[in-house]
Formats: sequence, C-alpha cells, structure tokens
Amino acid sequence: MNKLIATALVTAGLAVAIPQAMAQAAGAEGTGPQARGFQHRQHDGQRALRSPTDRVEARLAYLKTALKITPAQESQWNAYADVRRKQAREATDRMQAFKTQMAERQQKGTPPTAIERMERRQAMMATASARLNETLAATKPLYAALSPEQQKIADELLAPRGRGGSGHRGGHGHGRGMA
Repeated sequence: MNKLIATALVTAGLAVAIPQAMAQAAGAEGTGPQARGFQHRQHDGQRALRSPTDRVEARLAYLKTALKITPAQESQWNAYADVRRKQAREATDRMQAFKTQMAERQQKGTPPTAIERMERRQAMMATASARLNETLAATKPLYAALSPEQQKIADELLAPRGRGGSGHRGGHGHGRGMA
C-alpha cells in the first residue's frame, strides 16, 4: 500500500523542498548546488511536513525568495502560487480517497484486478497531464515577467528534469523536485 501511495504522489509531481525553505530562512544561499542537494535530506528519518499543502507552501516561500519576486511581478507570482495551492488541495483529496479505497479493499480482502490497476494508472496519468497543462499556463506569464537573471534561476527550479520529474541535477530521483 505504501508503494501505491508513493506512486500516486510521484505521479502527482508534488514538490518536496522543505529543507530548501528552511535553509533559505536560515540565510543560506538557496540556488546553489548545496541547497538543491539539501532538499533530499531527511529530518529525523522523516519528512518535516507530510501534507501536500504544507510542502507546497514551503516550496512557494522558497521559490519566491530564490527568484527575488519584485512588487511588479506579484500578480503573476500570485496567479502561479494560487494554481500550485489548488493542486496541493486536490492532491490531499486524492490521497485521502485513495487511502479510504485501499482500507475498504483490505477489509474485503480483494486486491485490485489488473484492469483496475491499469485504469487507476490511466486516471493518474490524465490527472498529471491536466496538472502540467494548468501549471504551464500559470508559469508562462510569470516566466515572461522575470528578468534574465531570474529566468536563469527559474530554469533550475521551476521545471522537472529527467526520469520521474526530479528537479535536481543528474536527472534521477523520486519526482520530488517539481515546482
């Protein structure tokens, strides 16, 4: 069951950058290689915040600071942040529905059929595609409003890279780097 939940979270492309936000708040440089690598460290063996909403809020705080959003860019930033917050709320709802469904299945003792698993995967991929379209639509105006220096930072921090949507250099990971 944990593997299925992890797969759902990876597919949803949720950002996990709590350590980056904490490093930024502590005055560390937020855009260097050390900060990017820091995002994957764990605190006491567990992620500091588990809710998608908490993770997105921390990621947004980090991004806003790292990008040095100006007052003139606030409206584009707010539109982007609102989309990410809405997606986090939807992810929380999907996670809860999935947990409920899995608990019901365990009580009945019936594992999902191959067809049910494929249909679930298809639905997850459709959701991920819709989320990406929505994120792209909100990111384009923000990116256009950024200075060339800010765009360089955005190129590193906003878009996933490599297999599984990892946002860190090297292209491997578990899909946690998506902004």
